[in-house]
Amino acid sequence: MSCDSPSGKPNCHRYHVASAEDGPTRPVAAANRKVIAELNVLRKFVRFVDGLNERVGSVVSWFTTLLVLTVCLDVFTRYFLRRSSVAVQELEWHFFAVIFLLASAWALKHNKHVRVDVLYMNFKPRNQALVNLIGSLLFLLPFAVIAIWSSQNFVLNSFRIGEVSPDPGGLPARYILKAMIPLGFSLILLQGLALAARSLDRFIHGGEDPMGEEDEPPPRGLTAREEDAV
Repeated sequence: MSCDSPSGKPNCHRYHVASAEDGPTRPVAAANRKVIAELNVLRKFVRFVDGLNERVGSVVSWFTTLLVLTVCLDVFTRYFLRRSSVAVQELEWHFFAVIFLLASAWALKHNKHVRVDVLYMNFKPRNQALVNLIGSLLFLLPFAVIAIWSSQNFVLNSFRIGEVSPDPGGLPARYILKAMIPLGFSLILLQGLALAARSLDRFIHGGEDPMGEEDEPPPRGLTAREEDAV
């Protein structure tokens, strides 16, 4: 291709022939930009869900204090005052149910659930991300959806009849406690989606977390030496 112009000066700025040295072509570059944009959307979703469950976990953590105080009150009245309250006893497991259901997603976010797996701990980060991705899609998310779906009638019927404790002196509004079931599993579903998205992102990037957050090691059992020490 000639770059000569009628005036005799070079005029190559209007023409360009693509070559291997030019890097990716326009369609490839456009596809890369699309993938990056989609990953950014996933990261925003992950940050939103992580922030949501972090706030829920912070609020629910105070229920553990209330649970301890309620148990202490129950023990004091039962063994020192020789009195017992059905409402106080029910309040204990009500608090426990709320803590268990609403904080499970927080525990999933921080990898606090016990993982009984001798293979996973020895995997490379990229393979761990793949295991988390497959496990979330095949087991965690379907289980959360089934739990939400199957608890609908259970909770709605409780609201319709205004269910209360069947025991004399028990707590009212048991339907509020039962509503924690779909709510808790909805939080787990969201955190499961966030886990799957983060795992996919890490798998694409070779096991590294582009969001700059490292997973906390899962709880493990005591070794033989630690058991002897105890």
